[in-house]
Amino acid sequence: MSLSRRCSRTACPHAAIATLTYVYRDQTAVVGPLATFAEPHTYDLCAEHAERLTAPRGWEIVRLAGEYVEPEPSHDDLLALANAVREAGRPRMGDQQVAAQPARRATEADTGAIETGRRGHLRVLRDG
Repeated sequence: MSLSRRCSRTACPHAAIATLTYVYRDQTAVVGPLATFAEPHTYDLCAEHAERLTAPRGWEIVRLAGEYVEPEPSHDDLLALANAVREAGRPRMGDQQVAAQPARRATEADTGAIETGRRGHLRVLRDG
């Protein structure tokens, strides 16, 4: 599983390599190298969508020179993912009451798995 950001275009599975920003005041669309952080009013684009981008009538497209390369997952990305998984498995104070209740069967009775905890939409299962 890649930790890189994906293209913002609907149903596009490719990794983003460029960032699109609209400057409404100047009626300009700016395409440049992938921004360090995802911002709310920018769009990450894959190579194909960055190259094929068209602007509305009367607008100008500015393509910033630079390297458009897919970023590699950093050590920090991997640590953040590992910490999130570790935190999700750690019991919280309110979870002690859940653990004291009898274990419930998983939704599919034929699996033999027993639900031992729940965190949001995730379930912790053990073999029965």
